[in-house]
Amino acid sequence: MLFQSERLVCRKMTMEDAELYHAWRNDQEVMESTSPFLDAYTMEETRDFVQHVIMGSASSKSYLLLLKESGKPIGIMSLIQIDLKNRNAECILDIGDKDCWGQGYGAEAMRLLLDYAFLEMNLHRLGLRVFSFNQRAIRLYEKAGFTREGSARQSLFRGGSWHDIIYMGILQSEYVKKG
Repeated sequence: MLFQSERLVCRKMTMEDAELYHAWRNDQEVMESTSPFLDAYTMEETRDFVQHVIMGSASSKSYLLLLKESGKPIGIMSLIQIDLKNRNAECILDIGDKDCWGQGYGAEAMRLLLDYAFLEMNLHRLGLRVFSFNQRAIRLYEKAGFTREGSARQSLFRGGSWHDIIYMGILQSEYVKKG
């Protein structure tokens, strides 16, 4: 069913979610594997980001991930840079609640996102970017059917070293065939 799986349910983000998102956005451990810029954000900066980027963009859709049983928010999934003419978008998945890491919620959320993008929005292609040191995410994306399409060599400086940004993609036909 659209926007829910066995253990997760999704809903649109609201301004009331800004405080929760602020905590995830300022947690270095959460952001170091997904955000190219590590910084400390003020609540006002986060409210502005939620208002204009997450909720206010005509070319993106973002959903809060909630545990179905308790209603507890654990992360966010988004389609950004949606190009309806060419039926393309970029996807983002963040599990912000560290207590929920390693329990399969990311894979479950990715299936929800891919079902929505390909089976409801009828997109043709989804892409994503992942840091080369984030092996757990790379395995998740490969299991979901994404293919490595290239990399931007040594594009990210993190922890005193240079890392690649890997570009991955999946086509609607590949996802449907994988079933």
